[in-house]
Amino acid sequence: MKALHKGTPRRMPYQWHDDAPERRRLMIWPHRSLPPVGFVWVIGLSAAGLALPLLAMLGRAVLWGLLPFAILAVAGLWAAIRASNRQGQMHEVVELSSGAMTVTRCDPGRSDRIWQGNPYWVRLELHDEPVEDYLTLTDGGRPIELGAFLSPEERRALKDELELALRQLRR
Repeated sequence: MKALHKGTPRRMPYQWHDDAPERRRLMIWPHRSLPPVGFVWVIGLSAAGLALPLLAMLGRAVLWGLLPFAILAVAGLWAAIRASNRQGQMHEVVELSSGAMTVTRCDPGRSDRIWQGNPYWVRLELHDEPVEDYLTLTDGGRPIELGAFLSPEERRALKDELELALRQLRR
């Protein structure tokens, strides 16, 4: 199933997998704007940009005073981008079958959180609070948030696709 979205086409941060005729799985992950190749370029260009002024100081004692700060800046940028990438490893898995719906939220450093419900009673809702197009899912019991790391447009598209999948499953 292709992602439903308006405007310019772009890859949505979720993907459907049809495991069997009556069993579907949806993988949802946060959008990553900096791929590994981009990481290399950012670090390389930052290091080169900081090295240019240091070249003018070659042969002077002040070079040794500035060098630790340049190294610290590149190391800090490296650490910040790596921490962001670790946070980007979070994902959600929605499994649909005729008798059960399971949502598993996987966060780095935490145990998985699992919600189960009956797909015939599941309702999806978009709310204006606490953020724009806050997507919740409930089967009459406790509501859970779905796609917290997605943009409002992506949550709207996800809701449309998930509702379509639920309608097809209920037939």
